[in-house]
Amino acid sequence: MAIAPPTPVEVEVHPATEADLPQVEELARAIWPVSYAGVISGEQITYMLDWMYSQDTLEAEFVQGVRFDLLRIDGESVGFVSYGPIEAGEIVKLHKLYVMPGCHGQGLGSLLLRHAEAVCYSESAAAMELNVNRKNVRAIRAYRRNGWRLDREVCNDIGGGFVMDDFVFGKVFERETTGE
Repeated sequence: MAIAPPTPVEVEVHPATEADLPQVEELARAIWPVSYAGVISGEQITYMLDWMYSQDTLEAEFVQGVRFDLLRIDGESVGFVSYGPIEAGEIVKLHKLYVMPGCHGQGLGSLLLRHAEAVCYSESAAAMELNVNRKNVRAIRAYRRNGWRLDREVCNDIGGGFVMDDFVFGKVFERETTGE
């Protein structure tokens, strides 16, 4: 009996439009409760989702030049990354990077991270930075594995009796200089 070869999987990252922002919110609401369990309280997860992923917030970020890119596998959205705005010679903020829990461990988060880095590099950004919760060991490991370095620690009051107790990681883009 012959065994059929595995069906090829199509993985793509593409820019989200404003019409895709409800899909970003839907993904976040599916991912956060699993990814942040044991890192922050359920109450803080709900508070932050309502604050950071409301359509008003996402639309305001989009209008301000924050880019959202969706990760799709065989046409189904399974993750996203947001970053920007991008200014030549400046540090670009990586705002969000999430992949559905069932897709963890496949290198998809690293794929999204490298995608955002490549876009920022190609548009002459000097570096990128991101905040990551100090207790989010899985994400910290992934950022370190991708060449990001710990720059500093911050603790910001975000209202509602909650704080974001974070590490700030950065990555400087090395560029070749031409001797004249």
